[in-house]
Amino acid sequence: MPGLRSLKGLLPYFRPHGTALGGGVLLVVASSAITSVIPWLLRDAIDALGRGALTSHVWRDAALMVAFAIVGGAMRYGMRELMNGVSRRIEFDIRNTLFGHLMTLDAQFFARMRTGDIMARLTNDLGAVRMAAGPAIMYFVNTIAGGVFALAFMLRIDPRLTLLALLPVIALPVVMVRIGPLIHSRFESVQEHFSTLTTRAQENLSGTRIVRAYRQEDAEIERFGRLNEEYLERNMRLARLYGAMNPAFALLAGLGAVAVLGFGGSLVLRGAISVGDFVAFGFYLGILTWPLIALGWVINLFQRGAASMSRLDELLRERSAITDNASPRALPPARAGRSLEFRDVGFHYPVRDGQEPRWVLRHVSFVLPSGGTLGVVGATGSGKTALLELMPRIYDPQEGEILLDGVPIRDIPVESLRREIGVVPQESLLFSDTIDANLRYGTDDPDAAREASRIAQLDEAVTRLAGGYDTMLGERGINLSGGQKQRAALARALARRPSLVLLDDALSAVDTQTEARILHALRDALSARTAVIASHRISAIRESTHIIVLEDGRVVERGRHDQLLAARGRYWALLRRQQLEESLDGEADAAGGEALSGTGSSGKLSA
Repeated sequence: MPGLRSLKGLLPYFRPHGTALGGGVLLVVASSAITSVIPWLLRDAIDALGRGALTSHVWRDAALMVAFAIVGGAMRYGMRELMNGVSRRIEFDIRNTLFGHLMTLDAQFFARMRTGDIMARLTNDLGAVRMAAGPAIMYFVNTIAGGVFALAFMLRIDPRLTLLALLPVIALPVVMVRIGPLIHSRFESVQEHFSTLTTRAQENLSGTRIVRAYRQEDAEIERFGRLNEEYLERNMRLARLYGAMNPAFALLAGLGAVAVLGFGGSLVLRGAISVGDFVAFGFYLGILTWPLIALGWVINLFQRGAASMSRLDELLRERSAITDNASPRALPPARAGRSLEFRDVGFHYPVRDGQEPRWVLRHVSFVLPSGGTLGVVGATGSGKTALLELMPRIYDPQEGEILLDGVPIRDIPVESLRREIGVVPQESLLFSDTIDANLRYGTDDPDAAREASRIAQLDEAVTRLAGGYDTMLGERGINLSGGQKQRAALARALARRPSLVLLDDALSAVDTQTEARILHALRDALSARTAVIASHRISAIRESTHIIVLEDGRVVERGRHDQLLAARGRYWALLRRQQLEESLDGEADAAGGEALSGTGSSGKLSA
């Protein structure tokens, strides 16, 4: 069937398990062969009784039937052990392949691919593929083998009766060709909507604080209910199709049974076949009927597996735009950090075909010597984050080039480049693990993690926790404050002892006093490293050896703090505005305190 072509993608995963798969198929065939002998023994026993044979003859047939049943049962156990084991190992291999492949993809992929969609493919779709890789093959072989052996014995009893019993089955391929593609398309529709449903659930669970803060619980329940109702309807359409398939196959088999009962009975009365032949033929027809009914379920498994495998193949066909150069170059040994240079760099985020790009950075050039600190300041949306994302090659610029120690970063293997860099992003993501494990993420040196924690002013806060550094964090570090998470992210980056440190508004959630202490400690920590600090706060970058001011993605000013102040340009204006905002905030706090104090006094007087 055309819909099953995507299952070809499973072939490489079968190769390591060829022996187990072959053994399982062999046991399926052998168990079908042994099972098909039992009705023949029953035929012999019935005819022996009709002939007045000795009781011992009947007991011998009975004992053989029991023995064959035991051996067949053991073989069926073995075939399930092997075939289901193969399917589980293939599921294991595919899951590892998918996760490993996802780790190679770039930010562009994750920007357009919903997390819920990815999770749906790694769970529901992978489960459907596993069923196609094991149970479906097992039952398909059992269906074919059981049918062939039953058909052979039926032909031996009476070819005419066999032909009559099989006449209704001629319609079976027509039913299969018609229903198979419908199952494929409807199941694919179910899986696609399941991705949407999973995404909605994931967004609500991760954003539960926002949902509650805005009192949108009922609205979100209603939205989820509508999606769930649509998911139910799509599943019901699939269930109705699958529900019609089994009765259709059973009807075809039932018509064959009616023909056997009528025509076979007349053959017995005429003496053309014996009573034992008639009883055995009925059993063989039953053995043949069950595969016909099971065939519908097998087709369903294959079609579901094919639909899911095509969705997994979509992930596996994705390729990262960030790749290693065919002729990579190694960086020279680091001494006091790395020198960094931007040469006429222009960048815009990926756009769809036909859309005009919006340039985030344009004609950005600067040179930062090794051991220097570059402060990048600008209003929101000026391009600070994009500038930092280009250095570890989260994205590549469309114009110009970036050099590290004189080597274009496109020529440096991505793994080697990122090993040199410690990044503290705007959003501090911590893993559901201990604080110590989070700080040592990317390094095995516990001393470096503790020293980094001290520099980031995190040590004192951690020691106040009951578990200390062994405290288990919740999802995304939910049991830490925003400032503590930022300090933990900073410590994690410093613990790796990188030669280039990138801080993207890394202190925005800490108070000014803590920020001052962290910056003071950072001066020594960054003295032997190159650092780029992007911030909307002038206080965070004023001690930098080099400062650039971004506006609409362009460098509008550059110099040191005192030089930029003396120029009374954009940098001076930003500083004045921040000082004014801080002054107004201070006055508002003071006014609020007086108001609260006054309320308290009047409360006392009125009491």
